[in-house]
Amino acid sequence: MPEPVDALLIIDVQAGHVGGAHAVPNADQLAQAVAGLLTAARGSGALIVHIQNDGDAGQVDAPGTAGWELHFPPADGETVIRKTHDDAFRETSLTALLTDHGVGAVAICGLMSEMCVSATARTALDRGYRVVLPQNAHATTGIPARPGLSEAIPADTVSRVAEWALGDEVELVQQAGEVDFKRR
Repeated sequence: MPEPVDALLIIDVQAGHVGGAHAVPNADQLAQAVAGLLTAARGSGALIVHIQNDGDAGQVDAPGTAGWELHFPPADGETVIRKTHDDAFRETSLTALLTDHGVGAVAICGLMSEMCVSATARTALDRGYRVVLPQNAHATTGIPARPGLSEAIPADTVSRVAEWALGDEVELVQQAGEVDFKRR
C-alpha cells in the first residue's frame, strides 16, 4: 500500500466518454473505480479537483453539450478546472491550487490514459509531486488498425503502455481501493 496522498485529480471523466457511442471500453468498471476514489477522498477531507476538458466544436466533449458534463457532479468545496490542452497544468490554475493547499502527493485517475492522464502525470512528476496511478482507474480507446502498417491495438494495451511510458517515478497500484488519502 503506498503512502497516503493529499489530493485526487479526476481527469476528464465526462458524460460523453463514459456513456453512449463514444464511451471507452469497460466504462462501467472505470466509473466504479473512480467512484471509489472519490468516496475515499471525500471521507478523508482530501482536496478533490475535477478536470473538465473543453473539446472543440463538434467533439463529444464540446462545452455546453451533454457529453461535456462531468460524470461525477462536484460536491460543495470541490474545484472544477477547465482546460483546453492535454496537460491539466498548462494554462490553468492547478499549480496554484495545489500549492495553496500544501499538496505534495496526488492520485490521478480518468481519461484518456495516453493523452490527458499521461500529460498531467508527467508534469506533476516534473514539478516534484508524488504521483499514484491506480491501474483500474484510468482508461482510453483502442487504436484502429492501419492496413499495411499495424494491427489494431486494444484499449487496455494502450493504457498499459501509457503507464509504462511514465517511467519508474510514478507509483502504480492495481486497484483504486489501494489508494489512501491523508486526513485533513
